[in-house]
Amino acid sequence: MILGLSVATFTLLHVVISLIGIVAGAFALRGMIGNRPLDFWAPLFLATTVLTSVTGFLFHFTSFGPPEKIGVLSLLVLATALVALYGSHLAGFWRPVFVVTAVLAFYLNFFVLVVQGFQKVGFLHALAPTASEPPFFVAQAVVLAAFLALGYLAVQRFHRGAPG
Repeated sequence: MILGLSVATFTLLHVVISLIGIVAGAFALRGMIGNRPLDFWAPLFLATTVLTSVTGFLFHFTSFGPPEKIGVLSLLVLATALVALYGSHLAGFWRPVFVVTAVLAFYLNFFVLVVQGFQKVGFLHALAPTASEPPFFVAQAVVLAAFLALGYLAVQRFHRGAPG
Protein backbone atom coordinates (compact mmCIF):
# COMPACT_ATOMS: atom_id res chain seq x y z
CA MET A 1 0.00 0.00 0.00
CA ILE A 2 1.12 3.51 -0.84
CA LEU A 3 -0.93 6.42 0.50
CA GLY A 4 -3.77 3.98 1.11
CA LEU A 5 -3.76 2.73 -2.48
CA SER A 6 -2.66 -0.64 -3.73
CA VAL A 7 0.73 -0.58 -5.41
CA ALA A 8 -0.96 -1.28 -8.77
CA THR A 9 -3.42 1.60 -8.34
CA PHE A 10 -0.71 3.97 -7.15
CA THR A 11 1.49 2.96 -10.09
CA LEU A 12 -1.38 3.68 -12.49
CA LEU A 13 -1.93 7.08 -10.86
CA HIS A 14 1.79 7.86 -11.13
CA VAL A 15 1.82 6.87 -14.82
CA VAL A 16 -1.30 8.92 -15.62
CA ILE A 17 0.17 11.99 -13.90
CA SER A 18 3.40 11.49 -15.83
CA LEU A 19 1.61 11.16 -19.17
CA ILE A 20 -0.44 14.30 -18.48
CA GLY A 21 2.85 16.06 -17.74
CA ILE A 22 4.34 14.89 -21.02
CA VAL A 23 1.33 16.03 -23.05
CA ALA A 24 1.21 19.35 -21.19
CA GLY A 25 4.97 19.72 -21.71
CA ALA A 26 4.54 19.28 -25.45
CA PHE A 27 1.90 22.00 -25.57
CA ALA A 28 3.93 24.29 -23.29
CA LEU A 29 7.00 23.85 -25.50
CA ARG A 30 4.91 24.52 -28.57
CA GLY A 31 3.66 27.70 -26.90
CA MET A 32 7.19 28.87 -26.08
CA ILE A 33 8.35 28.22 -29.64
CA GLY A 34 5.30 30.13 -30.87
CA ASN A 35 5.98 32.99 -28.40
CA ARG A 36 2.58 32.52 -26.76
CA PRO A 37 1.62 33.32 -23.15
CA LEU A 38 2.16 30.57 -20.57
CA ASP A 39 -1.44 30.50 -19.42
CA PHE A 40 -2.61 26.87 -19.08
CA TRP A 41 -0.13 24.34 -20.40
CA ALA A 42 3.02 25.52 -18.64
CA PRO A 43 1.49 25.56 -15.13
CA LEU A 44 -0.14 22.18 -15.79
CA PHE A 45 3.19 20.83 -17.05
CA LEU A 46 5.08 22.14 -14.02
CA ALA A 47 2.54 20.83 -11.52
CA THR A 48 2.22 17.36 -13.02
CA THR A 49 5.96 17.01 -13.55
CA VAL A 50 6.62 17.93 -9.90
CA LEU A 51 3.95 15.40 -8.91
CA THR A 52 5.55 12.77 -11.13
CA SER A 53 8.88 13.18 -9.37
CA VAL A 54 7.38 13.35 -5.89
CA THR A 55 5.17 10.29 -6.37
CA GLY A 56 8.17 8.42 -7.79
CA PHE A 57 9.85 8.74 -4.39
CA LEU A 58 6.92 7.06 -2.69
CA PHE A 59 7.67 3.73 -4.33
CA HIS A 60 9.66 1.41 -2.10
CA PHE A 61 13.30 1.29 -3.10
CA THR A 62 16.26 -0.32 -1.42
CA SER A 63 19.02 1.83 -2.86
CA PHE A 64 19.43 5.31 -4.26
CA GLY A 65 19.72 4.42 -7.93
CA PRO A 66 19.26 6.11 -11.32
CA PRO A 67 15.48 6.66 -10.96
CA GLU A 68 15.95 8.49 -7.67
CA LYS A 69 18.86 10.51 -9.04
CA ILE A 70 16.77 11.59 -12.03
CA GLY A 71 13.94 12.47 -9.63
CA VAL A 72 16.21 14.70 -7.54
CA LEU A 73 17.66 16.34 -10.65
CA SER A 74 14.18 16.91 -12.03
CA LEU A 75 12.97 18.52 -8.81
CA LEU A 76 16.00 20.83 -8.70
CA VAL A 77 15.45 21.85 -12.32
CA LEU A 78 11.72 22.34 -11.71
CA ALA A 79 12.41 24.46 -8.62
CA THR A 80 14.53 26.75 -10.79
CA ALA A 81 11.79 26.92 -13.42
CA LEU A 82 9.22 27.78 -10.76
CA VAL A 83 11.42 30.56 -9.34
CA ALA A 84 11.95 31.94 -12.85
CA LEU A 85 8.23 31.90 -13.67
CA TYR A 86 6.54 32.77 -10.39
CA GLY A 87 9.31 34.36 -8.33
CA SER A 88 11.00 36.46 -11.00
CA HIS A 89 8.10 36.68 -13.47
CA LEU A 90 10.44 35.88 -16.38
CA ALA A 91 12.15 39.26 -16.01
CA GLY A 92 15.51 39.71 -17.70
CA PHE A 93 17.69 36.63 -17.77
CA TRP A 94 15.01 34.60 -15.96
CA ARG A 95 13.10 34.15 -19.24
CA PRO A 96 15.79 32.00 -20.90
CA VAL A 97 16.47 30.34 -17.54
CA PHE A 98 12.82 29.34 -17.44
CA VAL A 99 12.84 28.03 -21.00
CA VAL A 100 16.01 25.98 -20.49
CA THR A 101 14.87 24.50 -17.18
CA ALA A 102 11.35 23.77 -18.42
CA VAL A 103 12.70 22.05 -21.53
CA LEU A 104 15.23 20.12 -19.43
CA ALA A 105 12.51 18.96 -17.04
CA PHE A 106 10.39 17.91 -20.04
CA TYR A 107 13.36 16.05 -21.50
CA LEU A 108 13.99 14.20 -18.22
CA ASN A 109 10.35 13.13 -18.09
CA PHE A 110 10.53 12.00 -21.71
CA PHE A 111 13.85 10.22 -21.09
CA VAL A 112 12.12 8.15 -18.42
CA LEU A 113 9.23 7.49 -20.83
CA VAL A 114 11.69 6.00 -23.32
CA VAL A 115 13.34 3.91 -20.59
CA GLN A 116 9.95 2.63 -19.45
CA GLY A 117 8.95 1.95 -23.04
CA PHE A 118 11.98 -0.26 -23.57
CA GLN A 119 11.30 -2.03 -20.26
CA LYS A 120 7.58 -2.57 -20.63
CA VAL A 121 6.58 -2.55 -24.32
CA GLY A 122 7.15 -5.99 -25.82
CA PHE A 123 8.60 -5.16 -29.23
CA LEU A 124 10.86 -2.45 -27.77
CA HIS A 125 12.00 -4.73 -24.97
CA ALA A 126 12.87 -7.38 -27.56
CA LEU A 127 15.09 -4.83 -29.33
CA ALA A 128 16.97 -3.86 -26.16
CA PRO A 129 16.23 -6.19 -23.24
CA THR A 130 18.99 -4.77 -21.02
CA ALA A 131 18.77 -1.15 -22.24
CA SER A 132 22.41 -1.38 -23.25
CA GLU A 133 21.83 -2.34 -26.88
CA PRO A 134 22.16 0.06 -29.85
CA PRO A 135 18.39 0.55 -30.42
CA PHE A 136 18.02 1.98 -26.92
CA PHE A 137 20.97 4.35 -27.37
CA VAL A 138 19.78 5.42 -30.82
CA ALA A 139 16.30 6.16 -29.46
CA GLN A 140 17.73 8.21 -26.59
CA ALA A 141 20.12 10.04 -28.93
CA VAL A 142 17.26 10.97 -31.27
CA VAL A 143 15.18 12.19 -28.32
CA LEU A 144 18.09 14.24 -26.97
CA ALA A 145 18.78 15.78 -30.39
CA ALA A 146 15.11 16.69 -30.78
CA PHE A 147 14.98 18.32 -27.35
CA LEU A 148 18.19 20.25 -27.98
CA ALA A 149 16.81 21.57 -31.27
CA LEU A 150 13.39 22.41 -29.85
CA GLY A 151 14.93 23.96 -26.73
CA TYR A 152 17.15 26.15 -28.91
CA LEU A 153 14.11 27.30 -30.89
CA ALA A 154 12.19 28.01 -27.69
CA VAL A 155 15.02 30.12 -26.25
CA GLN A 156 15.31 32.04 -29.53
CA ARG A 157 11.59 32.62 -30.04
CA PHE A 158 10.12 33.10 -26.56
CA HIS A 159 10.65 36.84 -26.17
CA ARG A 160 9.55 39.58 -23.87
CA GLY A 161 6.40 40.22 -25.89
CA ALA A 162 4.93 36.96 -24.64
CA PRO A 163 3.67 37.47 -21.10
CA GLY A 164 4.39 34.68 -18.64
